[in-house]
Amino acid sequence: MIRVVLPAHLRTLAKVTGEVQLDVPGEVTTRSVLDAIEARYPMLSGTIRDHVTQQRRPFVRFFACEEDLSHGSVDTPLPDAVTAGREPFIVLGAIAGG
Repeated sequence: MIRVVLPAHLRTLAKVTGEVQLDVPGEVTTRSVLDAIEARYPMLSGTIRDHVTQQRRPFVRFFACEEDLSHGSVDTPLPDAVTAGREPFIVLGAIAGG
């Protein structure tokens, strides 16, 4: 089981509380986790990544094991601690302004 932490507004949209637990078949990568989230919660499709390009939306970041994965390849395997369920994959809504 992969543990996923979503920002509050996406938890509200998906009608979930707390962490989401997902079965991710095959290699566990950012792409496969996002595919699993969108398959289980279709209302989140297009909120984390663009419908057409599949690129991460601006102001959305991905973290695992205290590492920012936002700018890395979405096909890089996630750390073992995430695949074993010891650490969550975190989707974080970033804020900008001044």
